[in-house]
Amino acid sequence: MNAIGFRRRARVVLALFLLVTCVVYADDKPAVRAWLDRDSMHLGETVTLNVETDEVGAAQPDFSALAKDFNVLGTQSGQQVNISNGTRSAKTLWAVGLEPKHDGAITIAPLAVGGVQTAPIRLSVLPAPTAAQQAGGDIFLEASAQPLDPYVQQQVRYTVKLYFAFDLTDGNLAEPKADGLTAQRLGQDKSYVATVGTRRYHVLERHYALTPERSGAVEIPALAFRGTVLDAADPAAFFGRGRSVSARSDAVHLEVRAKPATWTDGAWLPAASLLLKDEGEPPAEVHVGEPITRTIRLQAQGLGYEQLPELELAAPPGAEIYPDKADTRTRDDGEWLYGERVRKFAFVPNRAGTITVPGLSVRWWDTVHDRAETATLPSRTITVLPAAAGASAGTPAAATPSAPTSAAPAAAPAFDGDLHAGLWKMLAMIAFVLWLATLLAWWSTRRFARAPAAPAGAAAAPASAAPRADFLRACALGDLAGAERALVAWARGERTDVYNLGQLAARLADPAQRDGLAELQRSRYARGEAAEGVAARLQRAFRGGLRWQVDDLGPRRADALPALYPDRD
Repeated sequence: MNAIGFRRRARVVLALFLLVTCVVYADDKPAVRAWLDRDSMHLGETVTLNVETDEVGAAQPDFSALAKDFNVLGTQSGQQVNISNGTRSAKTLWAVGLEPKHDGAITIAPLAVGGVQTAPIRLSVLPAPTAAQQAGGDIFLEASAQPLDPYVQQQVRYTVKLYFAFDLTDGNLAEPKADGLTAQRLGQDKSYVATVGTRRYHVLERHYALTPERSGAVEIPALAFRGTVLDAADPAAFFGRGRSVSARSDAVHLEVRAKPATWTDGAWLPAASLLLKDEGEPPAEVHVGEPITRTIRLQAQGLGYEQLPELELAAPPGAEIYPDKADTRTRDDGEWLYGERVRKFAFVPNRAGTITVPGLSVRWWDTVHDRAETATLPSRTITVLPAAAGASAGTPAAATPSAPTSAAPAAAPAFDGDLHAGLWKMLAMIAFVLWLATLLAWWSTRRFARAPAAPAGAAAAPASAAPRADFLRACALGDLAGAERALVAWARGERTDVYNLGQLAARLADPAQRDGLAELQRSRYARGEAAEGVAARLQRAFRGGLRWQVDDLGPRRADALPALYPDRD
């Protein structure tokens, strides 16, 4: 073999070796492919990008470049292993949910997987369809508002209906949002079946209360729904992901009107209806010191309680007023808001005659008939009788003519014929009275000397003024628990060693006050005892102050030194 033939044969062998090496090398490269579950869609819908490789343990591709044209909703991955005739094969799949940011043609650039790049993918994104265009499909969304021309701060009823003809595994429905608008969800979602055209749909219905905070044009953007439906035809179905579906409603435009020019002052109350009423009827006549309670309820349809004015009444001549804290709440019936304010007022007459419990007026705007209205509660005139017989008053009762009284003048001494004997008797009586007065003054001085000195500037009245007012207020409102607490605090302001009603009752001189305490304890703690009128009787008994026993001067303080002559005390 000559040299030329050898060189030719060597070149052929080398070429064959290189070809085999390339083939083996090519066979060692993993197979990679990428595809979309559809190549055409509408803006607002979602699409799934699938990337598959047969390389075992391949790292996840870098999907960050997709953020330029898409909202990346999430990534799921899984592996599938097959063994056939002793040969093992594996596939790894990544599924990425994408939402286009704009319409038009979008190209997904090649993705690198294990040193191999996928082919570019084109996607056609059409403009978002209107709700009317979606109707008749597998899923569509409707949104409506009533009224479209509300007044500022008037409730707008906003209703959303989702129609779907398949079984949803999950979903998310956006909330209505707009500048200058507050939204509050009402009640529970409603689910039912409806027929639209020739198709039957499951319907999910949701309601909102929208409140415009400024006048002018307000646009409520379209709402979007995204959900998942299991689809056996989906290549990724073995992962259990299902197919993504979406729907979009139309935007809603409102023209919000300002409050009428005729509305000059007062709270602006645009409501579908308004109720102002008394809870119960006041009595035709009462006695001095007996409380008269008036409970007023204000309720508005289409407003929250925060929009309602405070309920205020003034004290009429001849009576004191004790207003309770207002009870407020906002409820709904699934379509309307109902704001409520309830407040109780107690009037306590302090003189006989008549008192006029004042009325109340609330001006509001009727949005149904588009006109101003006024709700009114009339004033009430009530006859006030003198305090009931036996009731404890602020001043001592007058003595009856038949009862003996120490204030009656003593009979003039009769002088008989012996003038000197009568004179000596009178002088002896005067001397005896002066001696008794001196003895009493000495005894009182020693007793008060042992009593603890009050701090400088201290006074009993200011210390007990606030608890006394709290006690009278609690009695006027019928709050027996509050009356008990305030009464003990009042007593402690004057006698620091009084801690409960039992100790207080033992040190009171007035039988009516002791009886009132006993009745209070029975009403509070005895089972089955009625509490009717207890508060009024308590107020009458203690209105003039606490009547302590004559020898009760408060807690005693032990002397620093024992008495020098204890037997003389």
